[in-house]
Amino acid sequence: MASVGRLPVDSGAASNGAPHSMQVRGVHKAFGDFQVLRGMNLDFADNAITTVLGPSGTGKSVLIKHLVGLLEPDAGEVLVFGKDIWRVSEQERYELRKRFGVLFQDGALFGSMNLFDNVAFPLRKHTNLSEAEIAEIVMSRLIEVGLERSLTKSPSEISGGMRKRAGFARALVMNPDIVLFDEPDSGLDPVRTSLLCDLILEMHARHKGTYLVVTHDIRSARKVSDYVGVIWQGKVVHYGEAEEAFASEDPFVRQFLSGESAGPLGMD
Repeated sequence: MASVGRLPVDSGAASNGAPHSMQVRGVHKAFGDFQVLRGMNLDFADNAITTVLGPSGTGKSVLIKHLVGLLEPDAGEVLVFGKDIWRVSEQERYELRKRFGVLFQDGALFGSMNLFDNVAFPLRKHTNLSEAEIAEIVMSRLIEVGLERSLTKSPSEISGGMRKRAGFARALVMNPDIVLFDEPDSGLDPVRTSLLCDLILEMHARHKGTYLVVTHDIRSARKVSDYVGVIWQGKVVHYGEAEEAFASEDPFVRQFLSGESAGPLGMD
């Protein structure tokens, strides 16, 4: 079968010769005989929102786990601020992880804690701030996501959309340089998904940083993306500015982004 796209050479977002905040270079990952990532290459645009799209099971969540150092590649490099996270000490890798905020699919809140304590958890674990200082930061983040009236509620007492917003507040509480979103629209209806997208845009405009949104929801990608990467069979088949991606004539990219049934994806 003919090639379905091009691998990115550069995201075009690094400035003054500085390294990108996140890069993957020739990354391979297999689980048993199942090859998930097959030589993935990608430079993520700094201070922008990049969306990575692709069919289910194509390696999107595995990519996120590599970026935060939860999975070690079988081959290749994962570079964070120019450093291969598997060629530094465990302590340095730990320090790099603190520069990330992550919003997981279900919010990943602690069921035994109320929302305030969930959001405060990273500050209590990783800083020496006083409780008064922690309370000020936590309340600021809860206000930003519209949960200031729910701070004493447990995750089981609130809706799925509210749990996502609480997870977002926790992801931002350490003022991270990079924020990763793993299927943030999972389990949400279209209205709640649109509201979450609005919140992502608002928080990025306010706090800046490098945002990576991993999803298969095309509407979300259209709404929030500055850049779009499309992956298939463990490789990047397209990367570029969002407008360019949605206007692509590449057979696979066009089929996936338009939701057509006929095309190379249906042959996989």
